[in-house]
Amino acid sequence: MSIQAINEQLLRAIGVGVAVVRAADLSFVFQNGPFVEWFGTPEKGQTLLDLFPDLDARELEDVKQSGLRYSVELQIKPKRRTLVFAVAVSLASGLDEQLLVVECQNITRIRELESMIDSYSSMVERNTRELEREKERVERLLLNLMPRAVYEEFKTFGVVTPQLYDEVSVVMLDFVGFTDFAAKTDPTVTLSELNDIFTAFDRIVEQFGCERIKTIGDAYLAVSGMPDPTPDHATAVAHCAVRFLRYLERRNESHPHKWQARVGLGMGPAVGSVVGIQKYVYDVFGPAVNLASRLQVFANPMHIVAPDEMKYALIDAFQVSDIGRVDVKGMGEMDLINVTSGLSMPKPKTVF
Repeated sequence: MSIQAINEQLLRAIGVGVAVVRAADLSFVFQNGPFVEWFGTPEKGQTLLDLFPDLDARELEDVKQSGLRYSVELQIKPKRRTLVFAVAVSLASGLDEQLLVVECQNITRIRELESMIDSYSSMVERNTRELEREKERVERLLLNLMPRAVYEEFKTFGVVTPQLYDEVSVVMLDFVGFTDFAAKTDPTVTLSELNDIFTAFDRIVEQFGCERIKTIGDAYLAVSGMPDPTPDHATAVAHCAVRFLRYLERRNESHPHKWQARVGLGMGPAVGSVVGIQKYVYDVFGPAVNLASRLQVFANPMHIVAPDEMKYALIDAFQVSDIGRVDVKGMGEMDLINVTSGLSMPKPKTVF
């Protein structure tokens, strides 16, 4: 590198600290304004390594021998504040004496900005993960309140259109003597028992393709045939009912608290929709729900009662017996059947 080339490099180095040192002893020959401003004027006899002790002497020797450029970042505290400099050392060739050109650029602000960007990126990623977790939590919560098909409609359009389903089946279970049990038992124990039982019921309902709609105290309501049509909706709720009672029988064998329940089945039209604005609840109502609710009171403990119109849908898979004609409150007289057990039960996914 010629003197003219050095001068041109210095002219281009506005804002860059530049010094020229002898290759033999690394003593200073020249330093420009920014260099002096950052590091001060080198004292007589002071070398490059004295000023920058973190420079690698072997790398400097390689620069002398091979002419390759040596670049490094150094943290230097010329005054009170620690600054970061990008330092590059290159060989000035074509001179009688070997000289090294030292270029120093203050990249403190760049590194600070990079650190800020990294910190901001980390914060954004963390917030994004938290938002995703919150979204998943809300989604799980809403899926506990409504069927998935209804949730997808609600998520897409913000509303749920009430739907009339012409043929659905409903299972309604109510515990015997629950009021007295709740009055005499610690509330924590009562809730723990209900949670244990209803969790098992939820799994049974899922196994047979039904939808748990809600629990009202000790009452449990599930449907089949909505929101997605199901051809065998009657047998699906009947299988659930039989499994409910079978689960309670097995549970009673090993638990101190003995539970008995009455179960009513209903079949017919029903309406399903999200009710409420601030507190969303997916609810169903209509003849099928009313029928199941009315019929469960006619069942003996640990028995299932259904309307006679379900008989032909259930007779191939269940043992059914006629109860006779009964006056159902608010619905007039109708023939009822007793569903006692399943003749052909689908193999469940989970054994209770």
